[in-house]
Amino acid sequence: MANILRETVRGIEAVRIEDELLKNREIFLVNDVNAESSNELLKQLMYLEKEDCTKEITLYINSPGGEVISGLAVYDYISIMKAPVRTVCIGTAASMGAILFLAGKKREMLPHTRIMIHDPSYSHHDISGHKPHEIQHELDKLNESRKNLAKIIADKTGKSIEEIYKVTADDTYYNAKEAIEFGLATGIITDNKVAEEER
Repeated sequence: MANILRETVRGIEAVRIEDELLKNREIFLVNDVNAESSNELLKQLMYLEKEDCTKEITLYINSPGGEVISGLAVYDYISIMKAPVRTVCIGTAASMGAILFLAGKKREMLPHTRIMIHDPSYSHHDISGHKPHEIQHELDKLNESRKNLAKIIADKTGKSIEEIYKVTADDTYYNAKEAIEFGLATGIITDNKVAEEER
């Protein structure tokens, strides 16, 4: 963990950069979405909400995605928070990382970042030894996840479910301008300013 030096009444102390950013209500998702990273995000969001539910929180995202259930736990919590949450793509927000990007009321991107959306995939690749009804059960769960994620994307972009299914059938990437045109993002950050385009 990177530290910075800060002069205090106790002398010079090393302070974690993450702690300093947290004081400014800035948090990060820069790895896979899983139980551990989601729990860490939830704790930070809960702390900042309790500290002041009127001030904006900025969540920076550069994530390849990950577990649907873990990601949706964070998405759902952001949805019920009183504190406004702004999401910023600082690399690639892919798969479940893109869904968490969509959780923000303001959704901004750096000029050369990108978003990728697609249908969820079956993570247990080996189905040998499974009975037909067990395989069907897994497919039913996968299709339920597909519907839930497509609805989130449709709600945020104003597109129909059918339109979303067409673009999520494959891995579909959007640069910052394309993301705004499709409705995924609300602005592009340039020179510390946000250029917004009306849809």
